[in-house]
Amino acid sequence: MLIPCLNEAAAIGKVVQDFRAALPAATVFVYDNGSTDRSVELARAAGAVVRREPLPGKGNVVRRMFADVEADVFVLVDGDDTYDASVAPMLLQTLLEGSIDMVSAARRPVVQEAYRPGHVIGNRVLTGLVASLFGKRVTDLLSGYRVFSRRFVKSFPALAAGFEIETELSVHALQLRMPVAEVFTPYRERPRGSASKLNTYRDGFRILRTIVMLVKEEKPFAFFSSLALLLAVTALALGLPVVIHYLHTGLVPRFPTAILAASIALLSFMSFQCGLILDTVSRGRAEAKRLAYLSVPVRFSAGRTAESGRRA
Repeated sequence: MLIPCLNEAAAIGKVVQDFRAALPAATVFVYDNGSTDRSVELARAAGAVVRREPLPGKGNVVRRMFADVEADVFVLVDGDDTYDASVAPMLLQTLLEGSIDMVSAARRPVVQEAYRPGHVIGNRVLTGLVASLFGKRVTDLLSGYRVFSRRFVKSFPALAAGFEIETELSVHALQLRMPVAEVFTPYRERPRGSASKLNTYRDGFRILRTIVMLVKEEKPFAFFSSLALLLAVTALALGLPVVIHYLHTGLVPRFPTAILAASIALLSFMSFQCGLILDTVSRGRAEAKRLAYLSVPVRFSAGRTAESGRRA
């Protein structure tokens, strides 16, 4: 049981208690990310194993948790008491019975105030973008409540530093065509005294930037060929009037425009060539990640219940 935490004194004690009750066989780890309130004290008093990650950002915390903790199955949840702990056994059962690598809790707000309109719109836009690029198997891209197999956790190259970690988790699973699933779960309002660390615009832009970078790295041919097409259209728009004028008069009166159009056309060709070359490199990287994923031994078998096995 993995819980990243930053100044969640109003909620962390209850979160730990609820998940210890829902998953009595699990060890609950709370990774503090520099809290200045009583979060560490309250988490430890509730029965959690508390560790610290000094590098700020949720992505840094998740990377540290995935590296440090050894278990057969991993449950990751935010420490803000917005997710329902009683759903955890269902998530585990879905993962174990289906031999799935990632099960996400797709959020369904209990009250309207639980899910800010800006977050709802942003999540829908970003989820739709990822679905169109990597496959329509995820409906809640930014859910902070997930269950993972050991094979997923120990082969996941966590690179994100902040809230874009959820995007990276989803894209990693979709790109390698791992078995994934979603379970719709209640999502409630934060308790009084707890404040969201997610900034709608700043973190939304960072997530969007992460998606663009992941497309460039995982689908370079699509990325660079799209750029090549845009450049080719621009070159054609600039150069066509010059060519038409030359065909009618035999003169090229606008040399700067002609040179610019030719240069952009050359960039278009180079972009297309980059896409072809990097697509081969990306395929090699994907094969390496797939082999790393397959090299991690599976420690649970299909048909085992959520009450069996060792989990964190």
